[in-house]
Amino acid sequence: MTIAPSTVPAALAGHPVAPDALWTEQRRKLLAREKELTRLRDEVARDRRALPWRRIGKEYVFDAPQGRRTLGDLFAGRRQLLVQHFMFGPGWQQGCPSCSYMADHMDGMTIHLAHRDIAFVAVSRAPLADLLRFRERMGWQFDWVSSNGSDFNFDFAVSFTPEALASGEVDYNYRRAYFPAEEAPGISVFCKDDAGEVFHTYSTFGRGVEAMMGAYTLMDLTPQGRDERDVFYKMEWLRHHDRYAPQHVFEPAPEQASRPVPACPHCEA
Repeated sequence: MTIAPSTVPAALAGHPVAPDALWTEQRRKLLAREKELTRLRDEVARDRRALPWRRIGKEYVFDAPQGRRTLGDLFAGRRQLLVQHFMFGPGWQQGCPSCSYMADHMDGMTIHLAHRDIAFVAVSRAPLADLLRFRERMGWQFDWVSSNGSDFNFDFAVSFTPEALASGEVDYNYRRAYFPAEEAPGISVFCKDDAGEVFHTYSTFGRGVEAMMGAYTLMDLTPQGRDERDVFYKMEWLRHHDRYAPQHVFEPAPEQASRPVPACPHCEA
């Protein structure tokens, strides 16, 4: 990575420097807070697992490379299913950059998930041919199916009809609010019992989808952090991984200059 001296961010310029003993003392204090966060995260995870389930009574059918598949088929012999609600609507030329950023993390994970009895699949409303063409461009291998013609996206509040958008408010992230696009990001979890019944156990939206963004976790460890502007769509810097400048030059976002909200925002929680 190349950084010109004139573009060194404020977070790196003139930062305090401490002797070893003081640095270690401050680090131990921070470690105590990190351990609190770890314990809280474990507690929230237990609460998440304790949520009651919802029985899926409707039969959803998807277009897959192997042919038509039901929601139950997507488990691929496992008991648990993770679904990425990937923003890629009918007529779009490519998938959402933020959802693509999420998906960039998955190919290395799927084998590990499978060994914990978890299948993974991305679901979008675009026709299957468009999804597969974009998947080939991005070099991904994970399963991706189309819910085109199905109620699936609408029932899970990640796609919105023109009428709903025109009303000024939609149901997203467990509340009614304005949303600027026809598609929204999300992650849903399902479980299947021995009788083959499928249950919806959990969904998360808005900033909850950062669960799939491991690169963010690593950025949060660095002095600069995410280095995102304080605007509605903080991921404005993001590009599809094949659309960055080849030199990988870091370019800080301008402090001023208002930018329009894009068609696929990563919403605030």
